[in-house]
Amino acid sequence: QVQLVESGGGLVQAGGSLRLSCAASGRTFSSYVMDWFRQAPGKEREFVAAISWSGGSTYYADSVKSRFTITRDNVKSTVYLQMNSLKPEDTAVYYCAASSLPPDKAIGVYAMDSWGKGTLVTVSL
Repeated sequence: QVQLVESGGGLVQAGGSLRLSCAASGRTFSSYVMDWFRQAPGKEREFVAAISWSGGSTYYADSVKSRFTITRDNVKSTVYLQMNSLKPEDTAVYYCAASSLPPDKAIGVYAMDSWGKGTLVTVSL
């Protein structure tokens, strides 16, 4: 399996931006589809975005489409989530995850092989 460590969370005002990073180690990073999930207090963990092995295909939850961008750097074994126009409802712990399934199937929590420990994003009014 691959080990994942997220960073870049913090407190930001509504309308602001943050970039999350997830550094991977262990097995070959480029062999995994990479995802971001989030979990708000009292809510279930939900899919945010996914990116294919080479980065050529990306998938987004409707709630973040056009505001968030997922990218990856296979040389650095890192996946990123650029978050713009943040809203208070984006407040959550954000998790990086890796899946060995094809991108169109790697969008559910049960499809993931490895998880990071998460990074907290708080968006204030």
